[in-house]
Amino acid sequence: MVYDPLLHLTNGQTRMANVRDQIQMALAIADSALLKSLLSNCLPPIAASFQIGTISSEVSVPVKDHASADGILQFEAIRCVLASSPYLESPSANSSRTKDSKELTRLTQHESEMHTLAQNLPLAPAIALLTSSGFQRDQIQDILRLPHYAWYKSWWHAIDTNGNFTMPFLRCIRTFHYPDGTLTLQYKDFFEQEKPDCFTTLPQKILITIRTDTQGFADTLQQINRQREALNIKKAVLVCHTVSELEIQAFTKQHISLYPANDLILPVQASCERCGRHECPMNHRVNSPVIMCRGFLVEGELL
Repeated sequence: MVYDPLLHLTNGQTRMANVRDQIQMALAIADSALLKSLLSNCLPPIAASFQIGTISSEVSVPVKDHASADGILQFEAIRCVLASSPYLESPSANSSRTKDSKELTRLTQHESEMHTLAQNLPLAPAIALLTSSGFQRDQIQDILRLPHYAWYKSWWHAIDTNGNFTMPFLRCIRTFHYPDGTLTLQYKDFFEQEKPDCFTTLPQKILITIRTDTQGFADTLQQINRQREALNIKKAVLVCHTVSELEIQAFTKQHISLYPANDLILPVQASCERCGRHECPMNHRVNSPVIMCRGFLVEGELL
């Protein structure tokens, strides 16, 4: 068996009887911090925490004629962020001006097509959209007060698949106002090589599968692949108690990340005096201060 700080290897005596129910309840009621942990603390990570925007979960998702999926995480993957750029500063010397001009030309040599960020949107939702994109209050006022066909220019960074910031690109935004009080926001990007693939975020779905102790590698992989195909989801997180080093390599090669089940089991009201976990130092202590515990198990329920 392999030891990894993310995958706590446990034996049968430390598991709770309804692990699947416990984990699904945790997914159903969990706050965003726990759901983000599933994506950023799995092995290998799906996304870094700063790349995860809004996130939500579904449990017991129907899958055609097969058994329902344990869960699905839906999140907004942050792909573009506002950046401060030294190229916006006015150079003080002719030599610097020439150098910066060449650098600016290199960074903006390609132009994207025109995109519509919002169509006939009321003012309040438009402000909320720009705020969630990272613009400050004064920047939003400048964007919304633009003369007809004028452009607001800002520098941005894209985030690559490894979580690294790319070279900056220039984004130009314009606003059209209509008599009914709504407005339309359009933008286009000027970049060096790779065109940004969204304004700020892209929607993503991740399959969550809870592995039981009776499932072998082949059965688990077959279940995940069947559900990924039916739900049109590429990546998956496998929640499990025990895993061998060979299984870790095999699952990760199949684009399946691993996450420790213990981190998702909800704490329950505990009584150390009646607990069957004999390896715990608080076991059978009458005056134990422990009230809630993730691993509490009545002695008669030991597997």
